[in-house]
Amino acid sequence: MLSGHYRFFTQRPAMIFISNSISLDDHEVEMSAIRSQGAGGQNVNKVSSAIHLRFDINASSLSDFYKQRLLESKDSRITKDGVLIIKAQQFRTQEKNKIDAFERLQQFIIEATYISKTRRPTKPSKNAQRKRTDQKTQRGKTKSLRGKVEF
Repeated sequence: MLSGHYRFFTQRPAMIFISNSISLDDHEVEMSAIRSQGAGGQNVNKVSSAIHLRFDINASSLSDFYKQRLLESKDSRITKDGVLIIKAQQFRTQEKNKIDAFERLQQFIIEATYISKTRRPTKPSKNAQRKRTDQKTQRGKTKSLRGKVEF
């Protein structure tokens, strides 16, 4: 998803593209390599393959509307200062973890900017109400026939 827009081979680009209308400057995202947690043998103790991505929402170039939407989301990865911290350590290589961290940032911003439609309450039609009551009376008649038979 993001890997086509973001190249890690020689240098980092000047822009990070989130969607067609949203992009971030490169300096707005801070990355640092750290050691991964968990099992992995000697390699995990020697190599800093995990990535800590820090994105300061308040200092970003996003519009105020998007900033507000991001800060209002109840995500545990957002600190009290409004910094989003993403830790990517799923893969063994630093390169793949960088891509994963940027894709997760992209997904977080896209989800926060999505505005769901407001629900308009609907009423069942007169025909649907009539059918429902007819079914209820029919069911009641069927049940009444199950009673004791008196001679």
